[in-house]
Formats: sequence, C-alpha cells, structure tokens
Amino acid sequence: MSMNAAMDNLIALLTVVGILVAVTFPSLLGIAHDRRVDRQIRTAHRLMASTPRR
Repeated sequence: MSMNAAMDNLIALLTVVGILVAVTFPSLLGIAHDRRVDRQIRTAHRLMASTPRR
C-alpha cells in the first residue's frame, strides 16, 4: 500500500467519523437535556410530596 493510498483511507475514515458525530451530536444533546428535565421534575415531585399541606 502506498503512502498516498494510506492517507486517502485515513481522510475517508475521518470524514465518515466526522459525519457520524455531526449526525448523532444533536440527539445526544437532546437526550441529556431530557434526562436533566426528568431529574428536576422528580426532585420537585419529591419536595411537594414531603411538605405538609394546609
């Protein structure tokens, strides 16, 4: 394998990985946001359930 072919393969691999990251990153951010909101809702629910009502 010549050095030029190896470099072409490396560039192609990095391109594919870059596209994969660009496609999956927004979904991962959305999942992290949803988990944070769910955690806040659970905490608020626990606080409401533990406080005495008048």
